Amino acid sequence: MRGRQPADIAVVGGGVTGCVAAYLFARAGARVVLVEAHRIGRGSTAASTALLMQEPDVDLRDLAARYGSATAGQVWKASRASVRGFIALLQRLRISAGLELTPSIYWTCDPRSAPDLRRELARRHAAGIPGRWLPPAALKRTTGIDGAGAILMRGNAQVDPYRSCLGIAQSARDAGARLFEHSRVKRMTGRRGGIDILLEHGAIHADWAIVATGYATPEFKPLAGRFTMMNTYVIATPPLPWRVRRDMGLGPVMLWDTEEPYHYARWTPDRRLLFGGQDRPKPPRAARPDVLDRRAEALSAELAERYPVLTGMRPDYAWEGLFATTPDGLPYIGAHRRYPRQLFALGYGGNGMTFGYLAAELLVRAVRGTPAPGDELFGFGRLR
Repeated sequence: MRGRQPADIAVVGGGVTGCVAAYLFARAGARVVLVEAHRIGRGSTAASTALLMQEPDVDLRDLAARYGSATAGQVWKASRASVRGFIALLQRLRISAGLELTPSIYWTCDPRSAPDLRRELARRHAAGIPGRWLPPAALKRTTGIDGAGAILMRGNAQVDPYRSCLGIAQSARDAGARLFEHSRVKRMTGRRGGIDILLEHGAIHADWAIVATGYATPEFKPLAGRFTMMNTYVIATPPLPWRVRRDMGLGPVMLWDTEEPYHYARWTPDRRLLFGGQDRPKPPRAARPDVLDRRAEALSAELAERYPVLTGMRPDYAWEGLFATTPDGLPYIGAHRRYPRQLFALGYGGNGMTFGYLAAELLVRAVRGTPAPGDELFGFGRLR
């Protein structure tokens, strides 16, 4: 971006959240400018394995212990609505991104944990959230895993995250938004009635700024203490032949387990298996290549333990994804008293695609002054 750009809404960050927000605001008639420091969709969005999960990272039990059953149920229902809304958006915009409705299976290998998992399902039922119990035999038939039981949830989906982001960005541009890459923000100054945003080669004067960077960047150092920066690690197998897939016994489902940190898996359209986990605090920059090698090796061993037919398999790809977690596992979405005329969408944990869409819708309501019941559950004030 060069020169001075006037806008009603300035969006900082070109991932899924920023692009969805840009599209929603532009479709509503606002003058929108989006700036991305690097390339649209090339940050945490591209690193995502894009399991569109209704389930937050935190069990209903743990959220209820902190906030009460009614509030925990509201959060889960908001997450479910976000998945449905994101799926509907991709379908309405006819974005070709490999969208596929896929059930998820949340499983445990520990017989001692199975009763807790069954109680978790009962809590979901009490909150109006559907799900079905899979005993060990049914878990084995569906996934090929010898486990102690699982919860099966329908209504989830998987998608190509990068193609989704680019498709939404194109739709935002078609709706009138102006999008700029390689445009790093240097300073943001909020004042009564507007905000000035200084970039390396230009400036934006806007009514509102949407900070959709996923985590607190150095410009917002006072917020950094609210987050723990984590890396997750993912491997992608070679395309697996039919006989190997048959011997594995893993059907068209997404998997995640009750371990801490948990593991997750899904098939890709070209018959690769994506398998991730080994989440750890972000390592120093110089150590990242060695850490990635070790984590990929550990994931390969864990995958072979679950599916012995994959013993000796070398992944075609391995990568890391950076994300921010919060003390309660929920994102911060909305205003902060330190930063006038700025609205934030930060700290998605491992559920970035779902919470990113939820954040975009919530921020549109915040600017319009029409918050929905429950929006405050994601605000900065909830943990005071």
